[in-house]
Amino acid sequence: MSGLSTAADVLRLADAGTVADLRTFVTRARTADDGAIRLQGAGSVLAAYVCVMRPKLLGEGTPTILGLRTMALASPSSVDVTVSLASVADRLARMEGEDVDLPVPPMTVNESWAGISAPRGGWERLGDVTADTLITAAKNGVREVAQIIPVNPGQMIVNNARASVWGRPMADVPGELPAGAAFAAYALGFVAPGEDAVLFSSHRWLRLSTTRGHILVRPPSIL
Repeated sequence: MSGLSTAADVLRLADAGTVADLRTFVTRARTADDGAIRLQGAGSVLAAYVCVMRPKLLGEGTPTILGLRTMALASPSSVDVTVSLASVADRLARMEGEDVDLPVPPMTVNESWAGISAPRGGWERLGDVTADTLITAAKNGVREVAQIIPVNPGQMIVNNARASVWGRPMADVPGELPAGAAFAAYALGFVAPGEDAVLFSSHRWLRLSTTRGHILVRPPSIL
């Protein structure tokens, strides 16, 4: 289901580097899950949310895992729309040189995850997680999912396999952080070898933060 966006016509990004940053983020997000992106302006900051994974069947054990990247705006904005990643990618591809004006796609989409808001405060630091730990968990999980899923599987088999792997808490990491968070951080380019991520919790949410972005995790039990 879709509708018309009336919140804003254009997002004026800070500079050409910010345009390139958003383009990379959108490209990586489409590789992980070519769905939608929520663009939320708060003054001179643009928060861009994408969903890397979420439950697709009732009772499924997959957590809802969102990726968040914040970027600077040259002009304040209060836009808050959810649009397709493909439509944003198309507009970014047309921007050349020093062009920083991103037209907001007119057609919005309805995504249940876009209505989920992580706590704004009350985050408690649980500890550090090395990038090597996250990268290893992500790569191991991808291999495990590939080994579990048979040739020509049904959608239920695929969902169950992914839920069993990505919903499993990582060993030796506080807060029962699911392996899916490691996959999301790796897929979105939020981790690099030799750098640590910081893990926080608030009201049963988890947040994995690096200098490149944040991974927000909501357990399936509270959906």
